[in-house]
This record gives sequence, C-alpha cells and structure tokens, in this order.
Amino acid sequence: MGTDTILGSTDLVMSGVGGWFGGFDGLFHALVAFVVADYVSGVLAAVSERRLSSSAGFRGISRKILIFTFVCFAHVLDAYALGGSGVLRTATIFFYISNEGISLIENATRLGLPVPA
Repeated sequence: MGTDTILGSTDLVMSGVGGWFGGFDGLFHALVAFVVADYVSGVLAAVSERRLSSSAGFRGISRKILIFTFVCFAHVLDAYALGGSGVLRTATIFFYISNEGISLIENATRLGLPVPA
C-alpha cells in the first residue's frame, strides 16, 4: 500500500469523524489533550497507589468515550435543531475540559504533587 493511499484514507476517515464532532477546531483539540492527560495521570496515580485495575481502566475509557458521544450529540443538536450556531457544542466541550482539569488536579494530588489550595 502506497503512502498516498494511506494518507488519503486517513484524511477520508478523519473528515468523516470530524463531521460528527463539528470539526477539529482548537477547542476539540484541547478536549482531546485534557482527556488523554487525565487518563494517563489516573493510570499513574493508580500505579503509585498500587491499585491498578483493568476493570477501573475500562470504566475510565468508557467515560471518555461517553464524553465524545455527548460532544457529538451537542453538535447534532446545534446543527439540526438550533440552526448551526455551535453554542451547545462549545458549552459541552468547555464543561468537559473543566471537568477533566479538575480530575487532573485530583490525580496530581494523589501523586503527591503540591497543588495550590
């Protein structure tokens, strides 16, 4: 398989997926970064506490998938019920970025990092 074929296929898939989420703008990239950082910090905290569990990890991944599902729903509602304003999608992404940020701080505390009170 040639490089052009792989890149073309990747572009096609990402365009389709991006359509469901309302595009890959800066907010969406920030959400992805926060979700990944929260999951990794949660795994590191569980390892440091010697409480690493595959069932807890699966539950965490399930939560992350649900976050992106809600972003998708918000985009669909924006596009088809609210006239394409993007307000609901933006609010949903901001909510989950802040939620993941709080979780990151909690994981940092579990790892022994000093956090401002």
